[in-house]
Amino acid sequence: MTPNGSSTDVSTTAKRAVLISGAGISGPALAYWLHRSGYTVTVVEKAGALRDGGYPIDVRGTAIEVVRRMGVLPQLRDAHIDSRRCTFIDAGGGEVASLPPHAVAGGVEGQDLEVRRGDLVAILYATVRDDVEFLFDDSIDTLDQSGQGVDVTFHSGQRRTFDLVVGADGMHSHTREYLFGPEERFHRYLGYCFAVFTMPNTFGLSREVMMWNTPGRAAALYAVGDGDELHAFLNFHQPRPPLDALRDPDAQRDLVASVFAGAGWEVPAMVNAMRDADDLFFGTAGQIRMPHWSSGRVALVGDAAYAPSFLTGQGSSLALAGAYMLANGMATNRDHSAAFAAYERDMREFVGLNQALVDNGAATLFPTTVRALEQRNSRLRDLVALPSPTARPAHSALRLPVSAAMR
Repeated sequence: MTPNGSSTDVSTTAKRAVLISGAGISGPALAYWLHRSGYTVTVVEKAGALRDGGYPIDVRGTAIEVVRRMGVLPQLRDAHIDSRRCTFIDAGGGEVASLPPHAVAGGVEGQDLEVRRGDLVAILYATVRDDVEFLFDDSIDTLDQSGQGVDVTFHSGQRRTFDLVVGADGMHSHTREYLFGPEERFHRYLGYCFAVFTMPNTFGLSREVMMWNTPGRAAALYAVGDGDELHAFLNFHQPRPPLDALRDPDAQRDLVASVFAGAGWEVPAMVNAMRDADDLFFGTAGQIRMPHWSSGRVALVGDAAYAPSFLTGQGSSLALAGAYMLANGMATNRDHSAAFAAYERDMREFVGLNQALVDNGAATLFPTTVRALEQRNSRLRDLVALPSPTARPAHSALRLPVSAAMR
C-alpha cells in the first residue's frame, strides 16, 4: 500500500516470486494472469505430467468471459462436446424424457461450453508453459512463514523461498491441511457417493447421455463423441460418507456393486466394467466451506478453497473465475494482506450463490424417494414442451473487474 493507503500496481514494482501448488485448472489459469501482471511464477504438480482424460466438465457464465480474456475461447469452442440429447430412463429401461443437455443443466445453448477436463487443462497449460516454471513429479512438504517470505521444502528435497504461495491443489488440498487443519473441519458432505470410469461403447451411443434412475441410485452412460469409449457414472445416496472405502479401491468396487445389485437396464454390464476398469475414480459429493481463504502469505483458490461439488456443475467455472479474481487482487494491491482480502471480498458472494445451488434444486436429478423421483420425471416431461430455460443467475453473478496490470 502507498503511504496514503491507496493500492499500488504490482507491475510497477520489482518482480515477486509466487509458487502455485497444482497444475489442474485454477493453477495454470492463475499462473497466466500473475505472469501478465509481472510476477515470476512457479507451478509445482505432484503428478509426473498433465492429467489427461477425465469426465467432461462445464465452463459457463462468468468463466466464459475469463477464457475469452485469456484468448483461449476459440480453442475451447473447437474442443466443445456438442452433445445432442440427454435421455432419462426408468427402472425398467423405458424412456422418461429426452432433452437437450443445456435444458437439464440450466446452461445457455451456443454460449456455454462442455469440454473434456484434459482438453481444458492442456489448453491452459499451453498458454503459460513458455513463461512459467513447472515442476512436475514434486510437491510441497513444508511451509515456513517466519521470515519475509515463505520458505518451502519440496518432497524432492529442494528448498526455495517465495514471496507468496497459492494452494490450487484441489478439494483434498495438502496446502489447506498444512495451514488450516484436517479437511473434516471444512468438508460439507452432501449425501452421495459416485464412481466414474470408462468402458467400451457396446451400446452404439453417439454424442449423448443416457441416465437410469431408481430412488437413491443413478447410472449414466456418456458418449462424448462417436468413438468406441464411454464415460460411465454410478451415483448413489449414502447418508454417511463411507470413510473405510475412500482409500481402498477393492472396498469401493464392492460397495458400488452391492448398492446396484438387482438393478435393471444396462447397469449390470456397467458394474462388471467397473470391476475391470483401470481408471476408476470413486468419490463423495461434498463442498469445501471455509471462513477464510488465506493465512499470512499463503492463499487458496478453486476447489481447495470452495469446491461446490459436481452437483452444481460449477467447479471448473469457479476455479477459472477465482483465479482471475485472486490475480486481480494481487495485481492491484502490493500488500499481500490487502490483496487476499480484496479477493475474498469480491469473490465470496459469487461462491456462496453457486454453492447454494445444491440447496436450490441442483441435486434433484438424483432423487432419493419414490415421490421425489415421480416429481422429477414430471418436471422433465414438462420441459420437453417448454421453450429453452434461461440460465441460472448464479452462473453469471460475478462481473469481472478490468485491471490495467492484467491486460
